[in-house]
Amino acid sequence: MLASMMQILVVATSTLANPESAPPGFTPLFNSQDLTGWWGAGTEDPRTWMALSPENLEAKKSASLKDIHAHWSVELGELVNDGEGLFLTTDDNYGDFELVLEYQTVPMADSGIYLRGCPQIQIWDTREESGKWNIGADKGSGGLWNNSPGLPGKDPLVLADRPFGEWNHARVLMAGERASVWLNGMMVVHHARLENYFDRTRPVPREGPIQLQTHGGEIRWRDIFIRQIEPAEANRILWSRVADGFETIFNGRDFEGWQGATDGYEIVDHALRCKAGSGGNLFTSDEYGDFTVRFEFKLPPGGNNGLAIRYPGEGDPAYAGMCELQVLDNEHPKYANLDPRQYHGSVYAQAPAHRGYLREPGEWNFQEVTVKGSRITVELNGTRILDRDIAEIDEFLHGESRHTGRDRTRGFFGFAGHGDPVEFRSIRIKRLDE
Repeated sequence: MLASMMQILVVATSTLANPESAPPGFTPLFNSQDLTGWWGAGTEDPRTWMALSPENLEAKKSASLKDIHAHWSVELGELVNDGEGLFLTTDDNYGDFELVLEYQTVPMADSGIYLRGCPQIQIWDTREESGKWNIGADKGSGGLWNNSPGLPGKDPLVLADRPFGEWNHARVLMAGERASVWLNGMMVVHHARLENYFDRTRPVPREGPIQLQTHGGEIRWRDIFIRQIEPAEANRILWSRVADGFETIFNGRDFEGWQGATDGYEIVDHALRCKAGSGGNLFTSDEYGDFTVRFEFKLPPGGNNGLAIRYPGEGDPAYAGMCELQVLDNEHPKYANLDPRQYHGSVYAQAPAHRGYLREPGEWNFQEVTVKGSRITVELNGTRILDRDIAEIDEFLHGESRHTGRDRTRGFFGFAGHGDPVEFRSIRIKRLDE
């Protein structure tokens, strides 16, 4: 299965001569003639300028072009930067994507590729005489250098740089905030989360520009192509992460291994679906302590459901269990006045999740939840939207006294239906305490 997924993701790494020779499905970001489609920005939080009015954003872009044309040029179909000035920034923003490009740099130069406006895939002078071995240059280019020390992806898995004077080929695959990077055909980053350099307590934006960053010396770029990734493919990419130790807990045919409100759910196209106007608490026959669960879900417009975490088998999961994690189309107008602790992915009535990472109703979302001790982490479509130790929570939407089960260390996993036809499929769980 993994081999077939990787075949889907592979693109040729041969040198591309011009935009017309783009790989299938890709479009050029650089037309090999001029700087059409680009503007200039520095290392600045993209959320700041994205919040500008259309008129003010256009003024910002126009004002940047003087600097861009002073430091960027096109020579023989190649983008050339003199090592100074603003970073070349795409007019368009991108969510999930595959990016391929080639670059050539010079001794002592330093550069990078910003993903959704966030730094960065590092490009180094990897020689000892560069004076940057103490900050990681000896490990090679391609890593997510601005990640915190010790985080996966900060240092590349292998040193893959070619000698000066040769072109390097880079390929980037991004689903949610998870990035994989290949340099010259070798994987240097594998499904690592890109931290938000501007605010490490928040995930990177759902969409943002590609930026070509440079300073300290000339760098050349060519054959820059991008392919936007649709949700179904993004899910396949997210599933392709190592999944050792996971067991399938829903067979797609019947309710074997489940108990509770089996009459409130139905099985449609190998998915569990809450019956419209019905629902209730459907939960596993087995109990779990610490675990990670992965699954896909699909919301109808305004759909509402929940994940029962360490549920005792009776009562309201939000209070009798450790907690309920919201599954909700919180962009629907009828939920316009929700408390943030009621958004999708939130620990209901206790801890808010980051908003804005759900797909449109009717599309399948990928979610991973890890429960370890009293800490809960929720990753939605490849982006971490919640990471909270609920033992540290001291403010509750409906009062602390109602949460009688929040200190539970074991219980059932399940779904808390609220009458909407929310669907779940490919449900797999891994015990972390055995």
